[in-house]
Parts: sequence; C-alpha cells; structure tokens
Amino acid sequence: MTRMLAVAVGAALLTGATAAGAVSAEAATLSGAGATAPAPIYQKWAEAYRAKSGTSLNYQGIGSGGGIKQIEAKTVDFGASDKPLAPADLASHGLMQFPTVIVGITPVVNLPGVTPGEMHLTGPVLAQIYLGNIKRWTDPQIARLNPGKRFPNLPITIVHRSDGSGTTFLYTSYLKAVSPDWGSKVGASDSVQWPAGQGGKGNDGVAAFVKQTPGSIGYVEYAYAKTNNLAYADMADHDGAVVAPNEQSFTAAAAHANWDAASGFAPSLLNQPGAGAWPISGATFILVYKTPPKPAATGEVLKFFDWCYTNGDGMAAQLSYVPLPGNVKAMVRHAWATSVNSTYKPH
Repeated sequence: MTRMLAVAVGAALLTGATAAGAVSAEAATLSGAGATAPAPIYQKWAEAYRAKSGTSLNYQGIGSGGGIKQIEAKTVDFGASDKPLAPADLASHGLMQFPTVIVGITPVVNLPGVTPGEMHLTGPVLAQIYLGNIKRWTDPQIARLNPGKRFPNLPITIVHRSDGSGTTFLYTSYLKAVSPDWGSKVGASDSVQWPAGQGGKGNDGVAAFVKQTPGSIGYVEYAYAKTNNLAYADMADHDGAVVAPNEQSFTAAAAHANWDAASGFAPSLLNQPGAGAWPISGATFILVYKTPPKPAATGEVLKFFDWCYTNGDGMAAQLSYVPLPGNVKAMVRHAWATSVNSTYKPH
C-alpha cells in the first residue's frame, strides 16, 4: 500500500478519520496536536522522515492546551506541550512525557526604526508593561535601560496569546519569578486573566498581530521572530548582564539543568544563573500513553522521535532550536523501553 504524506502545521481543526481517532498505524499515518512553538521543527522533521521512510505525520499546531486535551481524549497518537504536566496529572491519565528540543521565548516589538536587539528590557520592566502600568515607549523605566536611544512616542499595544499555551506558561512563569507584583496579581499558567492587551491564537497569530501593529509588543518562540523578521528585545539575564536570544544563550540556559532529578524530564530552565543564559527558556514535550490504545501507532511515534533524536539535530539548529544533550536522549530512550507498552523498543 502506498503511504501518503499528510503534514499539516497550523491552527487547522482535526477532520475526517483523524478527528474520529488516530489513523491506523498500518497506513503509516501518525497524528499529533498541540504546541505551536515547536511546530516548524516538527514539520521539517516530518518532511525529512517521510522522504526517508514513507511514514506520514499529521501535526496540528493548536496550542499546548489543545494538545493536552486531544491526547487525553485519545483522538491523536501524541500530544505536544511546552507546559510540562505535573507528575500527578501524568499518573492520573497514564501518560509519559519526554522532551524534544529546547526553545527560547522572546519579546518582540513593532517600533519604527527599531532593529532586532536594539532595545534592552528586564523581567521586572516587562512585567510592568504587561500589567498595563507602563503605557508608552518613552516611559522613563524603558529609557533608563536604553541610555542614548530614542524610541517613538507611541502607546504600547500589548499582545498575548488567546488560547491555552505552553509558551504563555513559560512566559508568565518567568514574570512570576522576577516580579512579585505579577505573581500576586496574575500568576503563572498556560491561560491567565490578562490585565491588559489583545489576544492572538498561536505563536503565528501573535507574530502576525505584532507585525501589523506599530507600537505593539508580544512574545513568541524565537523561530517565529526570525521567520517573521520581527524586532526582538535583548533581556537581562539572571545576573543582570544583557543577553541576546540565540542558540548559544538557549544552550547556556540548559547547561546546568539537573535532568536526572527532574520528574517527567522537566527541569526548569527559567532565569538560570550562568553567563549568557537566556532567561525565558524551556524544553518542549511530547505526551504518549504508557499503555496506549493503539500500541502499534505509539510504536511508530517513538520510532519517529528516535529518528529525530539521531538525525534531526542539524535541522533543529537551522531553525534556531537547541537539540537535547546526548545523555538526556539516552535517558528518554531507556524510559521508552521500560515504561511504554508499544511495538517499538529503541536499540
């Protein structure tokens, strides 16, 4: 039987056989849904894997909240989330989570004449912007961080996610860590009660909103900042030094992570100490059932991601994602072999 490719990344809804349930593994078509932050690399991996193996992947970038709901409803072969599930939630649903790449969440702005990295911000000032307390780009708090620079005297238009989002979870968790004011008034979650601003769906929706709105600020995974040619702000790291978002700073954020001790392969990479560590970094995760309803389909999912671990680092780096350390990949493969009842056992 000829095996067809069905790669679909974006906010499209699941339809047809996929909506009713994952397509049979015999047809070599896998279905997944969730986080938009890693969607570009999942698309690139899927295309390369299909060319190599003929196996199809239909991935719907609907946000982490949607991905969690889809896997819990057993309508997809795997879910994807930038927000790691708590051990109790994993246990109650019989799920295993494992990381794929490390991502960096980046503040992006649309200000005439401002280029990528020209603006410097700190976490506390970013929190005050998103609380609605800093209302114009000429505010003294912004000016003090950018001596000698003049920004347009425009009102700040705040853009945030409108959907349940692991990107939002990482962003708000960082703001909570650096701003007691944010922590007491808003908190951290994949969906919060925003004090101000307008919403966009997915990383792509926020990027599009910022791109078309002078005076706006949003937050997206770094790959979306690059592909949309958006100006981004450099940030103060844990120790107060100015750091730019890039593969090196995302790697530095993960350099001291204790993956062995972290439940669910989910150590916090936010606001890590160490030179040049990007403060809003995190891993992004895949969710599968330990005892899946379709062991063959789950086996094909693990086989796909095993191939990505072995062959996908270069592709990830091309899109500015950071590959996982080799020892973490080894730990994940061991967990697949010992914890997931599927037809695939990594070598």
